[in-house]
Parts: sequence; structure tokens; C-alpha cells
Amino acid sequence: MTIRLSKSFMVLAIAFFASLVAFGNITDYGSNFAFVHHVFLMDTVFPDSSIRYRAIESEALHHAGYIFIIALETLTALLCWVGGFKLLAASGGSAKEFNARKKWAIVGLTIGFLTWQVGFMSIGGEWFGMWMSEQWNGVPSAFRFFITIIAVLIYLVLPDTDDAV
Repeated sequence: MTIRLSKSFMVLAIAFFASLVAFGNITDYGSNFAFVHHVFLMDTVFPDSSIRYRAIESEALHHAGYIFIIALETLTALLCWVGGFKLLAASGGSAKEFNARKKWAIVGLTIGFLTWQVGFMSIGGEWFGMWMSEQWNGVPSAFRFFITIIAVLIYLVLPDTDDAV
């Protein structure tokens, strides 16, 4: 039961984190929008960079991209909350029941992983060259986030048995 409780609370911890991120992005939209705006504009990458042609200048697309990010963060939070509480409710039951309750958490953690790895590391970091910016480089933070999420996901998907701790 200890391992099951551990898994449940770890998923709930990611739910809490994603909720705080989404809440911050919604309630401080302007400050956090500036980040997305500058990444899309690529106005702080190396001046001689040959990838600047990738910049998106449409502010409407900046808002659409930012709203999409917030939606993914919110979806991550909601699915992890649901998944975490379903796991918690099943923690005293059979291994079969507990393993069957993992799907919501797996989907939520996967969306969270994809948000920060694909959205921030791949698209922001590599496509838009965010790593070149001294002021608007979110790569180190995104890396911390998705590594934490993938660690919880790996731990969660390990099959539970009825003889576990």
C-alpha cells in the first residue's frame, strides 16, 4: 500500500504543479505573454543567427500559441488531479484495480511531458532558438519540468502487485 500511496501522491504533486503554472499564466497573462511573444519574435537570439527567418510576427498567433500552452497545462493539471484521486481511492484495493485506475494519470503525465518537452524544448528551444536568448530562455526550466514528469510517469507505470510494500 505504501508504493500505491506514493504513486498517488506523486501524481497529485504534478497536478498541483501544473495547476500553479496554469493559474500563474492565466492570472498574470501579460507578464507571461511577454515570454511567448519574444520567443516567437526571436528578437533576442544571436544577431547573426541564420534561423531568424522562422520568427512569427503576428501577435494574434502569439496569443493563440500562449492560449494553447495554457490549455495544455490546464489539461495536464485536470487529468492528473482526476488520475491522482482515482489512484488514491484504489490504493487499498487489488493490484488489478489499482493498475486499471492508472490511465487518467498516465494520460495527464504524458500530456505534461509533451507540453514541456515538445512545446518548450523542441519548438521553443530548437525551432525558435530560445536557447540563444539570455533573457527569454526557458529551456533549463522546461528540462526540469519534463524530467520530473517523466520520472513520475515511469514510476507510475511499473506494475503493482498484491504483495507490494
